Amino acid sequence: MVIDCRRVRTSPLPLCILGEDVAVVEDYKYLGVHLDNGLNWRINTDAVYKKGMSRLYFLRKLRSFHVCSKMLEIFYQSVVASALFFAAVCWGGSIRAGDTSRINKLIRKAGSVIGIKLDPFEAVVERRTLNRLLSIMDNPTHPLHLQLDSQRSSFSNRLLQLRSGQENISAHCPVMSAVPAW
Repeated sequence: MVIDCRRVRTSPLPLCILGEDVAVVEDYKYLGVHLDNGLNWRINTDAVYKKGMSRLYFLRKLRSFHVCSKMLEIFYQSVVASALFFAAVCWGGSIRAGDTSRINKLIRKAGSVIGIKLDPFEAVVERRTLNRLLSIMDNPTHPLHLQLDSQRSSFSNRLLQLRSGQENISAHCPVMSAVPAW
């Protein structure tokens, strides 16, 4: 897959690996996450929403059998939430507002079935992202530990916001230095 976020996309040159042509695709499912060539997460959020709705059916069925709310909450966390928030650290902060509201609507429905107020999608993604960041910072053997540690402020020891731009990408990634700026 060739990821191209430019407004005017050009067709990529054919790629040949070990004498075989590599097919160029619009989207690809990798490790359960749907990626597309513009890093638009609509396909992934549609799949997550459909999975969540199908699992919400089973949550409703359990409630119809008069299962206690604690067991319904355990079922939600282990079956429904695991589908909704799978790899959300990667894609959860980049989805459109409409997709976020669809997932939040599903979470509210699950909360009404269980009888409790559940955290919205944004709060769960933020908490999980922060936990992932802290685990990387606490583990000196993690490949990203040095990169994050170098982003600390010398004054307050807080993390500085990462800067993005072609010059920063080129400096840290030799492969990207050959990519023309757009």
